[in-house]
Amino acid sequence: MKHPYIQEEHAIFRKAFRKFLEKEAYPYYEKWEKDRIIPRSFWDKLGQSGYLCPDLPEEYGGLGVDWGISVIINEELERVGSGTVGISLHNDIVVPYITAYGTLEQKERWLPKCVSGEIITAIAMTEPGAGSDLASISTTAVDKGDHYVVNGQKTFITNGIQADLVVVACKTDLRALPKHKGISLLVIERGAPGFSRGRKLDKVGLHCQDTAELIFEDCIVPKENLLGKAGNGFLYMMDKLQQERLLVAIAAQVAAEDMFELTMEYVKSRQAFGKTIGDFQNTKFKLAEMATDIEMGRTFLDQLIASHMAGEDVVTKVSMAKWKLTDMAKRISGECMQLFGGYGYMEEYKIARRFRDIPVASIYAGTNEIMKTIIAKNIGL
Repeated sequence: MKHPYIQEEHAIFRKAFRKFLEKEAYPYYEKWEKDRIIPRSFWDKLGQSGYLCPDLPEEYGGLGVDWGISVIINEELERVGSGTVGISLHNDIVVPYITAYGTLEQKERWLPKCVSGEIITAIAMTEPGAGSDLASISTTAVDKGDHYVVNGQKTFITNGIQADLVVVACKTDLRALPKHKGISLLVIERGAPGFSRGRKLDKVGLHCQDTAELIFEDCIVPKENLLGKAGNGFLYMMDKLQQERLLVAIAAQVAAEDMFELTMEYVKSRQAFGKTIGDFQNTKFKLAEMATDIEMGRTFLDQLIASHMAGEDVVTKVSMAKWKLTDMAKRISGECMQLFGGYGYMEEYKIARRFRDIPVASIYAGTNEIMKTIIAKNIGL
C-alpha cells in the first residue's frame, strides 16, 4: 500500500512493529479471545517497546513522532484482530484529552505512566439511558468546595475492567441551558472512594476487549482532577470525535482488506466440482466488486488521514468515511463467509471472528445514522 503520508521512517517502523506483533500478539490472540481479556503483560511490552502514545512529546516519555506512526500502529493491531481496539482508544482517543486540555501538573502526573503502560485509560460517556444523545447524560458531579461528589452509572466502557484512569462525562450544572453546557469532564482514578466496576459485559464479538459497567456512588473526586474548564466537556468531546471516528474508519478499512486477502487465498485452493471456487464466475464477480470497493475506500481514507494530520477540519468527510467504510466491511464479512462455505462458520477460521467483530463498528463512536445526520446538516439540509 502506498500511503501519501508515509515516509521511509514510517515503513521501517511498520516492519519493526509487525515483527513485534508476530512474536508477542499473533501466537496468543486466540487465548486472549478465550480468556476474554488482553493481559496487562502485553500492555507492559507495548510500553517498554515505545508503542504506547508515540506521538506524545519526549518530555512525557513519548517519541514525539507524527500521527502517521499512530496510523501504522492502529492498522497493524487491526490485522491481528479487532479486539485490540482498547489500545487504540488509549493511544489516540483518551490520552489526547489529557494532552489537549490537561494542566501541566496533570500531564506530568499521568502522561509518563500512560506511555509506559503503568496506566491504562478509558473514557466514560455512554449511560444505560443515554448513548448518542450525550447532552442527556444523568451522571452528576456536585461541587463540594475542594472536591466533587459523583453519582451515576456508565456502560459499554472500553477498557472498563483494566482502566486505571477514566475520563468521565458528567453534569456539573443541572440548570444549564442548553443542557450540553452543563457537562464537564472529570478524571477518576482507580481506587477513588465510591468508584466500582459493574459487570464485565459479554459481547457478540470483540471477545478479548474488556468492556464494562462503571458505577459511581458518592464518589469523591478532587477538584484538581477536573479536565479543562467546567461546562466545556461537551465541546471537548465534539472536538475529539473527528479523530475517534477516523480511527473507526481505519479499522474497518483494514478489516475489509484482511478479509479480502483471506478469501482470495481460500478460493484459489478450495476445490468444488473439479475446479477451484475461484474459477466460478460468481466468485470472480464477488471478489471484483470487493476489490473495487476496498480500493476506493482506501483512496478516500488516505486522503482524509493526510488532511487530518495537516490539521484540517474534515468532520463531514470523516463522518462519510465512518459510515461508508463500516457498512462496507460489514457487507464484505458476510460475502466472504459465504465464499468460505461451512468452514467460514467455524471459529478456527479467522473469517468467522471477523464476521462477529465488525458489526459494532457501525454503532460505536456515533451510530451510522448519526453520521448521516451530521452529513445532511453540513451539506445544508
